[in-house]
Amino acid sequence: MAESDNIVVETAEKIFSDLADPQTINHDKKGAWKAPLWQALSEAGLPLSWVPEDCGGSGASLADGFALLNAAGRFAVAVPLAETMLAGWLLAQAKIASPDGEMTVAPASPKDRITLHPDGSLSGRARSVPFAKAAKHFAVLAQGNGGLSIALVDAARARIEAGLNVGYDNSDTVTFDKVQPITTKPAPKGFDQNTLMLMGCVARSLQIAGSLESMLDISVRYSNERVAFEKKISKFQAVQHNLARLAGESAAALAAATSAADAIANAKFFDEAIFLEAAAAKIRCAEAAEKGGAIAHQVHGAIGFTMEHILHRYSLRALAWRDDFGSESHWAVELGRLVAHRGADELWPLVASR
Repeated sequence: MAESDNIVVETAEKIFSDLADPQTINHDKKGAWKAPLWQALSEAGLPLSWVPEDCGGSGASLADGFALLNAAGRFAVAVPLAETMLAGWLLAQAKIASPDGEMTVAPASPKDRITLHPDGSLSGRARSVPFAKAAKHFAVLAQGNGGLSIALVDAARARIEAGLNVGYDNSDTVTFDKVQPITTKPAPKGFDQNTLMLMGCVARSLQIAGSLESMLDISVRYSNERVAFEKKISKFQAVQHNLARLAGESAAALAAATSAADAIANAKFFDEAIFLEAAAAKIRCAEAAEKGGAIAHQVHGAIGFTMEHILHRYSLRALAWRDDFGSESHWAVELGRLVAHRGADELWPLVASR
C-alpha cells in the first residue's frame, strides 16, 4: 500500500510533488498554495474517492483511498483531503450525494454526541473537528429517538469556534443549535459512532505512517550531508543507532496502519477483529509519532526546530493526528475492556488470529 502501484496514488503523488512541496509551502506565508492544490485534487476526483459514482463521487475502492491517505501523509498535506474523504464515505453509507468542495465530519471525538430532534433539527457540540473552519459542508452522525441518522449540513448554519492543533491546522469546535440539515437519512443497520471513529483512526494512522517515512528520509539525507569533526554525522555510531530506531518506528507504524486498512478493505462489516486492528493501529502509530518525531529532531539538532526547516511540518502534524478520532489512551482503555470482557483464555487466540 505504501508503493505507487495504482493510478490513484500515482495521480496524487504527481499533484503533491507539483503543488505541495514542503519547502515551497514553508516560504509561502499567505497560503496561496492551498487553492491550486485543492483545485487539482478536486479535478482528479480524489477528495470524493470513497463516494460511489451514483452519489457524485469517483467510486474508488477502500484500498485505493487508504493508499491515497498514506501518500498524503508522506507530504504532510495540510488541506482537508482526508476529512472530505471521510465525510463522503459517511454520507455514502446513507446514500446521500456528496456536494462539491471541502467537507469534514462531526463528531470527531468518541465522547461527543449530536442530537437529532423530532422536528429534524440538530443540536450538540463537537470538539476538535479538523478543518471545520475551511469546510463548506459537514457530514454529521446524529442520535435520535429512532436511532442513528446521517445528515448533510451547510457549514454556514453552525457556529464555529476557531482553534488550532499543534501542527497549526484548524481543529475547531462546532456547535449545532437547532440547525436544519440539508438532508437526513437513517444510518445503515449495525452502523454506530465507533464505526466512524475507527475509520478515522485508520485514516490518521496511515497519515502518521506516511509522515514517519518522510521524517526518516529527511533525517538520513541530512545525516549524509552534515559534517562534524571533519566527517559526516552518519558515520557516528550514536547517529546510526538513532536512525535505526527511527526506521524501526516507521516500519512498525506502517505495518500496523496497513494491516488495519487491509482488514477494513476486505471486511463486510466492522466486527471485533476490525476493532482490534484499528484500535491497535492508532495506539501503535501514535506511539511511533511521539518517539519517531523526537528521534528525527535529535538527529537534526536545533535546526530541525526552526520554522525554515521542513521537518516540523511532519513531526507536528504527526503529533496532532494522534488525538483525532480518539487518542491512543482512549483506545488503549477500550481495547483493554474488550480483552477483559472476552476473558484471559481468549486473549491469545484473538491476537494470533490477526
